[in-house]
Amino acid sequence: MGVFLANRANLQSKRLHDRIQNRLSGEFDNVRRRRAEPRESGPYRVVAAVDPRQFLGDETHPVTSARVEIGFRLQTGKPHEYYWFNWIEPERSLLVGWHQDDTHDDLGAVHLQVNDSATAVAHKPAQFIDSHPLDVVERRLGSLRDAILAVEWEQGRPIGFDTDASVIE
Repeated sequence: MGVFLANRANLQSKRLHDRIQNRLSGEFDNVRRRRAEPRESGPYRVVAAVDPRQFLGDETHPVTSARVEIGFRLQTGKPHEYYWFNWIEPERSLLVGWHQDDTHDDLGAVHLQVNDSATAVAHKPAQFIDSHPLDVVERRLGSLRDAILAVEWEQGRPIGFDTDASVIE
């Protein structure tokens, strides 16, 4: 799959999210663009249903449904976009995702986060990717499986990341 790396200065939010929706439609089920909820930053999210067992190549994965949610906020007052790229398993109250935003400045521009329900339980600095948002989507998709598998669990709850796992990209 080739990515057309157009001039980022001319990006329009709805068009970008439509292109992300088109990209994910070939790989995931029930892909749709939706307006962001009031608590979410940015105007849109692209949401895709996924069978984690198939995506992860693990028939023993404890849940059979998950979703990927991706959103970009283009006008940030910074020289780069903000984005949220999340894997969500509602049955286990798990969220694993990369966030390039104005939170956790101590970790740099981008961090990888794991949540137990609405509570963040761990953050790691992640690589800043200074390229077109569609390239960011491709690269994060390529690292998503490793990030999910790096989550450590205790008594059925996510507690952080395996420190030996290489999921920082």
